[in-house]
Amino acid sequence: MNKKIAAEYFILILPYAMAAVFVAGLFFRAMIYYTVRRHEWFAKEFEKRVNRFIESEIPGKVNDVSFYVLAKKTLERTYYEVFEIRDRMKRRRPDAVMAASDRVFLVRQGCAWLVKDILKQVKFLKWSENNPKLLNITKATFQHNPCFNRVFGILPMTGLNDLISILPGLFVVAGILGTFIGIAGGLSELGTMNLQDMENTKNVMDRFLHEISYAMGTSIAGIIFSLLAHITNVIFSPERSYVSMIDRFESALDLLWYRSDNNKYPEHERPFDEHRDAVEALAEDALNKEIGKATTAAVARGA
Repeated sequence: MNKKIAAEYFILILPYAMAAVFVAGLFFRAMIYYTVRRHEWFAKEFEKRVNRFIESEIPGKVNDVSFYVLAKKTLERTYYEVFEIRDRMKRRRPDAVMAASDRVFLVRQGCAWLVKDILKQVKFLKWSENNPKLLNITKATFQHNPCFNRVFGILPMTGLNDLISILPGLFVVAGILGTFIGIAGGLSELGTMNLQDMENTKNVMDRFLHEISYAMGTSIAGIIFSLLAHITNVIFSPERSYVSMIDRFESALDLLWYRSDNNKYPEHERPFDEHRDAVEALAEDALNKEIGKATTAAVARGA
């Protein structure tokens, strides 16, 4: 009798347990998705500034441009503009949700780590006419970024995402298991039937059919939650955003490499500082750009 009560209790709570697991899976899937999307946003901003720079360049122009210096300036400009200037000067429309997501998903910390790690690796690239393995550098940087591969900076994203991906199959298995347990409990009661007592036999069969119909409900619930999990996994697919993020970032670095003339590391280069005053950094960059234009014009007039 205790086994039967335990089986009935298991069948009773199984749909509610599947519902709780589905809600938890949906929540963490959404967190993973938006974690990747927020960092894909930074890759889009970087790509936008690289394209803007390339469009302003003239093919065939040689200015002894270093790939490292070009990448560093573009990454710094992207970082300062999308974070510091937005927060300090409020040039964009105020968006409390975006500001909160920067904190929840560790976007700013992750982007600062990304800039530092990319610059650390590209400064040792040997210059050649062939395109170096920038795709491998980009993938390694994103994969090793502690703010990109952990939800809230705590839960490992890869393992959690893999677990959520198999939830549709687990829901079906759990539903079938609940049905089999209900059938097994009902079959044990059929052994107590006395065919000579028709009324008691009818009562036993009625209870058995009722238990079987209720146990079949667990399979139905499992199939429903499985379909819902499949749909949410397709809608909130972090894989697509991750591939897009890698492609955008790597293609932007490729464009900068093609525009560069060498990969010299400046002797007195100032390291990237995410805490530096953004207005000062961008003003200095604009001033250096104007000085460079003036120097180039003076050399051209002298020639």
